[in-house]
Amino acid sequence: MLKTPRDWPLLQPLGLLASLGLRACLADNVTNLAQTPLSDRLRSLVDTVQHNERTLRRFQNVELRLIGSQDFASFLDTLFGHLPHEFSLTHVTLWLDDRAPMLLELLEPTALRDLDYASLKTSREGGLAAQGLCEEGRPWLGRPHELDEIARQAVFGNARPPSSAILLPLSAADTVSGYLCLGSDDPERFAEGMATDILERFASIVTASLDNVAHRERLKQLGMTDSLTGLANRRYFDERLREELMRAVRYGVPVGCLFIDIDCFKRINDTYGHQTGDRALAAVAACVRQQVRLGDTVARYGGEEFAALLQGDRADALTVAERVRLAVERLDLQDDHGKRIALTVSIGVAARTVSCAPSEAVGLGRAMMEEADRAMYQAKRNGRNRIEALVKADRDQTAR
Repeated sequence: MLKTPRDWPLLQPLGLLASLGLRACLADNVTNLAQTPLSDRLRSLVDTVQHNERTLRRFQNVELRLIGSQDFASFLDTLFGHLPHEFSLTHVTLWLDDRAPMLLELLEPTALRDLDYASLKTSREGGLAAQGLCEEGRPWLGRPHELDEIARQAVFGNARPPSSAILLPLSAADTVSGYLCLGSDDPERFAEGMATDILERFASIVTASLDNVAHRERLKQLGMTDSLTGLANRRYFDERLREELMRAVRYGVPVGCLFIDIDCFKRINDTYGHQTGDRALAAVAACVRQQVRLGDTVARYGGEEFAALLQGDRADALTVAERVRLAVERLDLQDDHGKRIALTVSIGVAARTVSCAPSEAVGLGRAMMEEADRAMYQAKRNGRNRIEALVKADRDQTAR
């Protein structure tokens, strides 16, 4: 760290490094230096400047990694892994307000479970405690063991708190979206009364980097999401199909898919108008999403067609298909006059337990989708509002 107990600078213009080092040295060591020979004082000043320059360069690397993060996971890896390693911190915690507009999608429960970072927190209690400590949006720093038990528990949880810590608001345009907590085993590392302007600047960099990540994730999602229904689009579904087939090859697990088509959808558009048709699509999409498991993938495949990728065998796929069919049949969609519009779907089912080379898996995935598509058209021909599977129940489902 920089050789001054009153500051912890981040990146500054390199032309100012000498003056930064001189100011730090003069501020803290002027009395001692005045009592030493001139050559020793100059050597001490040079050592201080060189040490501070190395520290600032390390901070520059952390900043660049944060700003360049392409996704939320790499951003958190830098904050929770690289930062404490570079500066010998024993504690780095990030609390984010999941109500903040830019963070809503990043902090969805499923996304948080996938990331599984213990140091990433969203509890309301933690936010209220941090807000109470950071009066008027100013950082709090000191010794956590001196806090009252409620505040200490809310901020640090059940883990042993650090000997000293600083809590930095993450704010932009007078809006606080979270707090960053840095801790050390050195009780003097973050002492009360220490200058915090450079640390506040670092917090602003964290905030800006987080905003960048949120926008990148949003753009990524828009490229993979159907805007009308909120489901994944065909591009995303095809990618997930490839991933699931590779997983099926590796672990020898079954995978199934459903091809779902709204019956007589053109008649709904022609009779009630396209706005009502859009409401029908959105209602069916939500219905299908509710009937599958958390790890399954549902997409709007095109027009009034939906596809679902399931983890399970043929029996599982048929069970899910019947749940979807029955739930759509029970939907209460009404026209502009309050009259109920009957909605039904025809569903084709296909499933595989894949046992082949990885190079063949993608081809098998396409074949499974084509089979489910043909089965769906067979359901149409056989009267609609029904489920069909081309492969008989007693036939071997293993693709070799």
